[in-house]
Amino acid sequence: MNRALLLAATTLGLACAAAAPATAQTKVTFVLNWIAGGDHAPYYYAKKIGAYSKAGLDVEIEQGKGSVAAVQKVGAGQAPFGLADMANVLVLKGKGADTVGVFNVYANSPQGMYWLKSSGIKSIKDFAGKKIGNPAGDGARTMWPALAKANGVDPGSVTWVNVAPNAKLSALKAKSIDATTSFYNIHHIFQAQLGDDMGFLAWRDAGLNPYGNSVIVNAAWLKDNKKTVDAFVKVSQKAFAECVKTPAPCIDALVEANGALQAPNETTNWKLVNELMDDKFSREVALGIHDDGRMAADYKLVKEFVGLEKEFDVKTVYTNEFLDPSIKMTK
Repeated sequence: MNRALLLAATTLGLACAAAAPATAQTKVTFVLNWIAGGDHAPYYYAKKIGAYSKAGLDVEIEQGKGSVAAVQKVGAGQAPFGLADMANVLVLKGKGADTVGVFNVYANSPQGMYWLKSSGIKSIKDFAGKKIGNPAGDGARTMWPALAKANGVDPGSVTWVNVAPNAKLSALKAKSIDATTSFYNIHHIFQAQLGDDMGFLAWRDAGLNPYGNSVIVNAAWLKDNKKTVDAFVKVSQKAFAECVKTPAPCIDALVEANGALQAPNETTNWKLVNELMDDKFSREVALGIHDDGRMAADYKLVKEFVGLEKEFDVKTVYTNEFLDPSIKMTK
């Protein structure tokens, strides 16, 4: 362990010792939203330095297949913890997937649309009649009606094509699809591949900025395992704060656990994640908070533009009780 990692580990370890410990080495599975990348570095960092273990947790990090899949898995009780887009949490809550957000990562929507300027597409209004490619479980599909309606586009005017996460760029370049969706934290990869021909629209700049990824927990399991949830959230919250201040050890832990990743690329990824984490509530109230007003607005947005099979009290799908208010987002 290098000196920087040792110092950071000591800081995080001391903080974790103050957290309420879970039952000795409680084994839990944490399902990611996608395959591991820079935005997941804090979890791997906390695991590598033993912070979860010191808090009584044996955390297994499982690669994901999309926000929808993560919510479904956690909602069905197949895993206690997951990472998913909060808008999809709201939609699927209406369908019976009972999950609770306990730590917000993306205070800003990470969603973006990408296309080739040479295709003639100039804006979202030109998407009608086009093919949009992304994975079947991608949360962008769920929220597309909201984005489309907010910009005067018929949601049903596009055709969705199933494309694997790592095949989006190649499909776009091969023109087998006209556009695709992706998270802003890998914006640099699209830019490097497409250059001046890249067309881009950030959803948050197009009238749609709901909360993005949050750590979620199975609602029924939460009732009987609050100490475990408290330990996981506090360790993760502290890890995120440490990674904002000192990214290198966190990226090293991520790359070490996922050999195909490259540190320079994931470092850039993490820098973009920092932009997505930053808002006045994460800076002034607590890192990871779900603000009541924003959640109420997100519920209204989903209800109006996407639809809910069954309505519910939005306050049942998130809680801030496990956050340490002394830990805030810094730049």
